[in-house]
Amino acid sequence: MNVADLTGVALDYWVARSLHDFVREIYFTDSGETVSIRGNDRGRPWDGRFTPSASWATAAVVLERVRRLDVREQNERGAVCVAEFEGGRGAAEARGESLRIAMLRAFVASHFGAVVDDVLRERQALNGMTVETISEQTVGGVVEDLPRPDGQIGDIQSPPR
Repeated sequence: MNVADLTGVALDYWVARSLHDFVREIYFTDSGETVSIRGNDRGRPWDGRFTPSASWATAAVVLERVRRLDVREQNERGAVCVAEFEGGRGAAEARGESLRIAMLRAFVASHFGAVVDDVLRERQALNGMTVETISEQTVGGVVEDLPRPDGQIGDIQSPPR
């Protein structure tokens, strides 16, 4: 999938993937139509919807990581920008129907290049630039020794009657 074509949920997902210093976990809400994240951005916890493509308030987490932002063009046809970001691989140029969309596409391109994979619509944990799918049971952390009613080693059972 070309970064230049990312919109909506796909753009939100790849922006979240690019924020590997902030996002710990990505999951989907609203029947898979909304990206949600868990993480901590510079001391501010975040647990919920993540929609930078629809809101400057959310896109501010990307704007705070800008080292250089050159707006080449902005008019009724859209915007073109060249941006360099903290943690990125150099400057990236992007177009969009608004300056926000162009900046977000430049952010993703600066981290992953011009082409990205399809959206992985499963709950996942980020570990740097890599992602690992996780199940509902492991969201709170890995549980190594769950107690069982049939008496597993380490279980404290009630005394016999």
